[in-house]
Amino acid sequence: MSERKAQVSRDTLETQISVELDLDGTGCGKFDTGVPFLEHMMDQIARHGMIDLDVYCKGDIHIDDHHTVEDIGITIGQAIARAVGDKKGIRRYGHAYVPLDEALSRVVIDFSGRPGLIMKVPFTQKRIGKFDTELFSEFFHGFVNHAQVTLHIDSLRGDNAHHQIETVFKAFGRALRMALEPDPRMAGIMPSTKGSL
Repeated sequence: MSERKAQVSRDTLETQISVELDLDGTGCGKFDTGVPFLEHMMDQIARHGMIDLDVYCKGDIHIDDHHTVEDIGITIGQAIARAVGDKKGIRRYGHAYVPLDEALSRVVIDFSGRPGLIMKVPFTQKRIGKFDTELFSEFFHGFVNHAQVTLHIDSLRGDNAHHQIETVFKAFGRALRMALEPDPRMAGIMPSTKGSL
């Protein structure tokens, strides 16, 4: 399997973003976005997905975090789609359950070529510090639409919003890792019974 790396830039009126990633990395991340809690969550993607992920963003956070969070999700989705290429030889499906104290989340992903997000996370708080928890769905919507994946996210239990979303991002990273792993038995084959995704 060839190198699975990508570099993507996105420049809009609201944000200027660059994302660099290596799907076969060591779990290292570098982040400079002006949104510290999102950086903490992206670090979970890198660590648990064993993806090297660098994200730099200059956004209109003097207004709010909305454009920055959504556009980072879009750009990471574009970078993953580019890095994974034609998907030949990957497992395609990934899933993970991750606990953190009282919280438990499940994430299931399919590199189907069809965007879709089902996210059931009944947050116990509207904000984690200064971060609006509603923005997480914007991040994942941006991601699925541009990575062209089907993604199911469920918070199964949790009394602490920080724990809820941290288990989601850790499970997301682990599900990504599983889905993107090379499968020796699928070498050179598109991961579908019908020859297409």
